Amino acid sequence: MMIMIIGLLVFLGVHSVRIGAERWRQQQIASLGHTVWKAAFSAISVVGLAIAIYGFGQMRLDPTYIWHPPMGMRHAVALLMLPAFIMLVAAYVPHNAIKAKLGHPMMLAVKIWALAHLLVNGRLGDIIFFAAFLIWAILAFKAAKQRDRMTPPAPVSTSKMATIATVLIGLVAYALFAFYLHAVLIGVPVFS
Repeated sequence: MMIMIIGLLVFLGVHSVRIGAERWRQQQIASLGHTVWKAAFSAISVVGLAIAIYGFGQMRLDPTYIWHPPMGMRHAVALLMLPAFIMLVAAYVPHNAIKAKLGHPMMLAVKIWALAHLLVNGRLGDIIFFAAFLIWAILAFKAAKQRDRMTPPAPVSTSKMATIATVLIGLVAYALFAFYLHAVLIGVPVFS
């Protein structure tokens, strides 16, 4: 489990720079340049995520159970993941009304994903993994909202087609992940 925790510290640590060290981040971008900063950020993120995923897999080989969630919770998670996928897509599709309304849909998607998975996972490692992401998403969303209050983002024009596309892509991504990829990548079928 220690490998997973190290990976989480690296991945979430680098993603927490905007939470606690925004001024330092801006200084680094000014000093290194935006491209170098993004390359370093991405490289550290990929390494941290790979370590966390590897550690997560190792943790599953020798689990410590804290509680056994009721089977019915799996249905709640399947339902909660629908808006999470749509919000995740909304973070990337330009001019959609969901992003315009929510401001930071990626962090909201991570909150829903983490909370939903805490409902159905009673192993200690799972609790640590998903709670870490939930805490990070809460803090990151709060920091982003504070930045928005200090420097409000420019108004964005929205398009009905972009919003429809966001929802449709989110639904397709959800179906693909729920009915196929979750079992293949995670080893746990969503609907069994």
